[in-house]
Order: sequence, then C-alpha cells, then structure tokens
Amino acid sequence: MAAIEQIRVGFDNFSYIIYCPRSRKSAIVDPGFDASRALEFISSKNLELKYIINTHYHSDHSSESKRIKNSIPSSIVASESDGAKMDVEVDITVSDGDRLKLGEVCLDFILTPGHTPGGICILVDNEALLTGDTLFIGDCGRTDLPGGNLKQMFRTLREKIMPLPDHLIVFPGHDYGNKLFDTLGNQKRTNKTLLTKNLNEFSKIP
Repeated sequence: MAAIEQIRVGFDNFSYIIYCPRSRKSAIVDPGFDASRALEFISSKNLELKYIINTHYHSDHSSESKRIKNSIPSSIVASESDGAKMDVEVDITVSDGDRLKLGEVCLDFILTPGHTPGGICILVDNEALLTGDTLFIGDCGRTDLPGGNLKQMFRTLREKIMPLPDHLIVFPGHDYGNKLFDTLGNQKRTNKTLLTKNLNEFSKIP
C-alpha cells in the first residue's frame, strides 16, 4: 500500500512524496521552487529516491528538478510535450496508460491536457489521484496561460477525470479549495467545473 506525504511549498503549492513503506523506494512529485522539506522528509524516513515526477512544466512545480537530480541519482519523469519545455533533460517520458513501479506501489499516468498541452495526473495504486494543475478542490486549472486550452480542459475533465472511481482521494497541486484533499466522488458532486454539461457552460464559469 502506498504512502503519500503532502508538503506545502511556498504560499500555496503542494509537493508530494509517494513511497512504498516496504521497499523504501520513493518519488517526489512537483518539487516546486524549494524542495528542502521534501528532501528532509526523504532523509528522515531513510527513503531511496527513484523518480522526480513533474505533472507539468510550469516553474512553480518543476524548478527544483534539476538541482535534486544533480544531488541524488534519480530519473526525471514528464510527458513528452511538457518535458521539452523544461530546463533539464527528461529521462522518462510518460503518456496515457504508462506505468512506473515504486517497489510494490503502482503509478499509472493519465495525459490530461488543458492547463498545459502535456499535463499529467498520477493514479497511485488505484487509491489516490495526484492532479497537479488539472483539478483543484472546487475548481480546475487555468486555461488562459500560454499553452492553456479551454476546450482541451473541458474534454479532459469529462473524458479523463469523470470516469475515474469515486473512492479516489484527489491531491491537487495548489491549496485553492476549502480542504487539502477530497474524494473524487465528492468533487463530482460539488466541483463547479465537473458539474457543467457542455463547453458553453464550462466557458462561462467565473
């Protein structure tokens, strides 16, 4: 069974440590501008860092990837299109249906364009969903930044997120909601971006 540590980075970013308690293998997801707390956690738990996973290329999520890799032998993971925009070479590119293992823990990747062309979400042991800037608690990622696409985001939410099981715990990339994490089922019932029936409705969300 996977263990997930949610770490606040800066004002409202979240970084995550996913690890296998048995094998001690771990991954940092979205190290952000300051990975010091994440690295301290890895050291305190005597974990082996295997992967540095970037849900998308924006610097508030990916900046520390290069420094971590230079200090700890590990592999940088991102989608092909977003990885090409990072300032460090990506070792492993992932897309829909790809899987990596952390000991006994399975990381399944879902390509979720909208906030960026190559945004990814990470399904952890069919128990948790790390959503980066695709889905927040109560909202979704912006589409008005370079690379953002409103139509792609609507399709991602309808076709990639909504079909996933309700029991999943959503761990977002920012602390923008009224709670730190939530079940996907509750988000389906309450998140305004998941309740829209068509692109026109979606485009009018304030």
